[in-house]
Amino acid sequence: MCTTFRSRFAACFPRQFVLLALLAGTAACGASSRIPVSRELVFDGQNYRVVSLDLKHDPLSLHWRDPDSGDAFGDVETLQQWGESRGQHLLFAANAGIYDRQSKPLGLYVEDGKTLVPLNMAHGNPASGNFSLLPNGVFAIYPDGHAAVRTSAAFKADGKPVRWATQSGPMLVIDGQLNPNFVDDSGSLKWRSGVCAKSPTEVVFAVSEVPVNFHGFARLFRDKLGCRDALYLDGSISQIFVEGEGYAGAPAFLVKPYAGIFAVFVPQ
Repeated sequence: MCTTFRSRFAACFPRQFVLLALLAGTAACGASSRIPVSRELVFDGQNYRVVSLDLKHDPLSLHWRDPDSGDAFGDVETLQQWGESRGQHLLFAANAGIYDRQSKPLGLYVEDGKTLVPLNMAHGNPASGNFSLLPNGVFAIYPDGHAAVRTSAAFKADGKPVRWATQSGPMLVIDGQLNPNFVDDSGSLKWRSGVCAKSPTEVVFAVSEVPVNFHGFARLFRDKLGCRDALYLDGSISQIFVEGEGYAGAPAFLVKPYAGIFAVFVPQ
């Protein structure tokens, strides 16, 4: 599209104007190419928003509390303003998992190599929360820039250092298989969000635009998105933000403060 514009413009205007136009067009094309790939899709009659990140170009990070004040960001708007005050522009954000009654991540949480909450291998009654519906798991980005989703047990067995990580649950897909605890015709319908590492550098987020059950949401990741391992992030509070598109997912009146937020920032 940009190349076509340039060739037509060059045929109609003097050289000096062409040069200025090319410079402006290059900047515009470069800016737009940084926006994460976002799309609406329909699977089994349900609507979803899916966002794909290329970790070679999209610097995915995690944020819980303002490092200066110690206050939790709590929502995307506050994190966005914090970034802007530091010359950073927010392109993407999503809630980063399940938290406890003190608004603290319920499981492992690592920011820029610092473990703020340790791995949680204590499992309670599944009826008390999704985190205890086993197996749960960890989304991690390692120091070499590669990402992975692993069950919590596999992550612990690896014992590898990570740069960014969040623990949530349950796992949606495990080595190409749906979590065996999911029931096809379950009536437990909620807005749901999840994440997978489709390859070491391609991370895919999805949020439902309507209430769905675990089985259908897991099938989205395995059968439509091609993920061999996928992790549930959270339910009816879940939203995804993409620059230029706004929010997708749960209605605003259901959203509560987040304990952790995925983000992609770029310099302003």
